[in-house]
Amino acid sequence: MRRIAGNLVFMVASLLAVSFIIFAVMAAVPGDPAEIMLGTSAAPDTLEALRHQLGLDQPFLQRYAGWLSGLLHGDLGLSYTYSTPVSTLIGERLAVTLPLALYAVALSLAIALPLGVIAGSRPNGPADIAATVFSQVGIAVPGFWIGLLLILCVALKFGWFPAGGFSGWRTAGILSSLNALTLPAIALAIPQAAVLTRVTRAAVIEIASEDFVRTARAKGATRRRALWRHVVPNALIPVVTMLGMQVSVLIAGTVLVENVFALPGLGTLAYQALSQRDLIVIQNVALLFAVIVMGLNFAVDALYAVIDPRLRARP
Repeated sequence: MRRIAGNLVFMVASLLAVSFIIFAVMAAVPGDPAEIMLGTSAAPDTLEALRHQLGLDQPFLQRYAGWLSGLLHGDLGLSYTYSTPVSTLIGERLAVTLPLALYAVALSLAIALPLGVIAGSRPNGPADIAATVFSQVGIAVPGFWIGLLLILCVALKFGWFPAGGFSGWRTAGILSSLNALTLPAIALAIPQAAVLTRVTRAAVIEIASEDFVRTARAKGATRRRALWRHVVPNALIPVVTMLGMQVSVLIAGTVLVENVFALPGLGTLAYQALSQRDLIVIQNVALLFAVIVMGLNFAVDALYAVIDPRLRARP
């Protein structure tokens, strides 16, 4: 429990440091947000009034403190481009990106765990060779290129899934929405599954050679029982570690894959805000990505105590 509390304090301190860096970088970007909102032909007094309304005429630290205070109260500011609260924009886009990310993680685990366990339990066998080829190809090919291949070879040729777009959960329904997210989720899942397959295979091979596994076999445990009762639970620890590390890679891939499939998610929002120089949106989306990555890594670290009983005995 003390370990979890310490990690929580460290995560909060890290988020504060990240928020300061993000705010400082956005403040240093050249350009006037008031001119972006009103146009370069706006009158000087009108521009000055808008700068005062947005708090842009305040000192740097005062603006940073105001932004943090707004974050704590759910006020993320006003989009320079859409003149809409950033919290509303992020909330609408998060309803697409979060299910897509969870879908991709579920698919990657469904592929990697069985393939890695089978490959690791029988090294140099046909399944091991197939898993190795899959890992090498999946790691080498980027997710957005896989997405383009899926559009050409699956969506356009067979018509099993839509080639892009997302109508919304309420408009299209759950099944149609999941159908629209399937190809993007596969494009995100394959590179993640390739890495997790390699890690799972290596962990299974390493754990299978440990003394406690040989002891279990000597006591009469079958190969199958020793694998699933002793080897796999211990092999999950490095898999969970890698899964937490892959979250940032998954988020980065989401930005490209969402644009390939024209999904109205956070990745598309960040790309549009970058092209339109909507700095307040970029600032809040970047911080949200940092919160997601750090939060999931904190959850993964807490999950160690469930997977590895030895950690529960530590203070």
